[in-house]
Amino acid sequence: MMSDVTTQPRDPSPATTAARVLVQALATLGVRDVVLAPGSRSAPLAYALADAALPDDERPAGAPAIRLHVRVDERSAGFLALGLARAAAHDEDGARPVAVVTTSGTAVANLHPAVLEAHHAGVPLLLLTADRPHELRGTGANQTTVQPGIFGPAVRLAADVPAPVGLPDEARDLRHLASRAVAAATGARTGDPGPVHLDLAYREPLVPSPGPWPEPSAVGLGNVQSRGAGAPGAVTAALSAVVDARAGSASTAGAGGAAASGRRRGAVPTVVVAGDGAGPVARRVAEACGWPLLAEPSSGARGGPNAIAAYRLLLADPRLGGAVRRVVVLGRPTLSRPVQRLLGRADVEVVVVAPQGGAWPDAARNASDVLTEVPARMLRGRLHTPTGWLEAWQTAGKAADAAVDALLGGPGERDARRSRSGTRVTGPALARAVAGVLQPHDVLVVGSSNPVRDLDLVARWDTAPLVLANRGLAGIDGTLSTAAGVALGLPRRRVRALVGDLTFLHDVGGLLRGPLEPVVDLQVVVANDDGGSIFATLEPGEPERSAVFERVFATPHGVDVAALCAGYGVRHTRVVDAEGLLPALAAPGPGLSVVEVRVDRTGRRALGERVAADVARAVEGALG
Repeated sequence: MMSDVTTQPRDPSPATTAARVLVQALATLGVRDVVLAPGSRSAPLAYALADAALPDDERPAGAPAIRLHVRVDERSAGFLALGLARAAAHDEDGARPVAVVTTSGTAVANLHPAVLEAHHAGVPLLLLTADRPHELRGTGANQTTVQPGIFGPAVRLAADVPAPVGLPDEARDLRHLASRAVAAATGARTGDPGPVHLDLAYREPLVPSPGPWPEPSAVGLGNVQSRGAGAPGAVTAALSAVVDARAGSASTAGAGGAAASGRRRGAVPTVVVAGDGAGPVARRVAEACGWPLLAEPSSGARGGPNAIAAYRLLLADPRLGGAVRRVVVLGRPTLSRPVQRLLGRADVEVVVVAPQGGAWPDAARNASDVLTEVPARMLRGRLHTPTGWLEAWQTAGKAADAAVDALLGGPGERDARRSRSGTRVTGPALARAVAGVLQPHDVLVVGSSNPVRDLDLVARWDTAPLVLANRGLAGIDGTLSTAAGVALGLPRRRVRALVGDLTFLHDVGGLLRGPLEPVVDLQVVVANDDGGSIFATLEPGEPERSAVFERVFATPHGVDVAALCAGYGVRHTRVVDAEGLLPALAAPGPGLSVVEVRVDRTGRRALGERVAADVARAVEGALG
């Protein structure tokens, strides 16, 4: 008796088909860049991406257009993807996720530092990790470990995807999963973007058999409407009134000092603290209300007449920092202990504006109000400001800037031109020189530790360049690779990186670019003081602890940076004095280059103490 069931022809390579369907779906959902680290188990995705990366006239029918980036080290690949995703948020088409592909085993674990940074910084990444099929897990099979859940709570979505076998609905299910993955990575439903992990099991054969790509299809794809960040709501609208109402009681708190005199009724001495990623709205609020702006370099808000460059040195003054009674916080402030002490004071009302995600920045656990958007009254300048409050901060700020310039040797370019050969460069002077050559259209990726803090002290811009930093966890991991990703993602803008020597060495593999990969136009400026000078400014650097400082904190390395660069085929320039600094910075040229600036570490702590003392004297003279 004949059967009524029609047998479908068996797919000779289900893994290849599934990989092609997934690449099609991700491209349809807006993914343009994929970073690939080589491996065997990920071969189905590698072949699909190789097809998708071909020129238009060579690409197979059905293959979408994808920009492919190949790196041999998974940790570098993860941070390159992070940099590409950060760049996408600032290009003309807006934020979108970037995918990174690895094989199985330790390759997956090497993504973890970039995943943690993306998690805390809210950067959309798609982690496509190849895996052994389920029957091989727990058997001792080569390069097989427990990959599902490996990133723990650091991902917005995790899926353990079974190995395809060619069932009719597999393509639809993959498209549906891709829709969920992209929505989760971009925070479309939650307002909380971040990394997503798809662990993709594949069985042999892992290489494609002859045959066309599947026809593109929308079956299974979902059009996920974005909920939007900071949508107006009843709670937010009410809080703007609460903030206004509190002004009357706060104004009687007895701030004292000249800056607090002449206070109008309801006027509260307020400052705006703009942390990493605050955005230009922080500057708008400060200027609308006449409040001092204490903006970190990577806030996206540093600039204009209200920005106080040396703000962290003014917070100890009782007429300035001591008189603050309200702080409006945007972004995530992490650089300064004086700022954190301000945010933790019992006599200071802390208003946090956090438009994304479920958490909000409040390390001092002192926030009185947490808003999803800036109250309209603030943007319209409807909150009163004490008479002379902003002017006092501006006067003190100018005096502080002059004191810093005098100690560092003058205001940047003029100083460099008249410097004598042999004058050593300090970290703050290097940061000031880098800040001075940046144009508004330029991009600076700044490393953690001293470089970002030096920049925070000296950078003075009216229209600030785009400054990016990995401040999610503030690690030194992957900074060169992040900067390379930013440069590849923003090819029409001049990109520099300012890093310390340990940050440079920690990711020196980020210099590696195969000859088949796109050229990276990036100038890396390395402050080389042969160790970790930031520890000299902290408790371990106190003189009485000097016995173990060098070995376990400063960690001198003695590395020949020029030889490292030569090994990677990267142009290198060494600057040993102030005279050679600006010429080296002025003309980066095409491609990847490194400017190594020799910096003296031995006087780092003393320099910081002298800067603080000179600024305090200058402010005392200015405010009387």
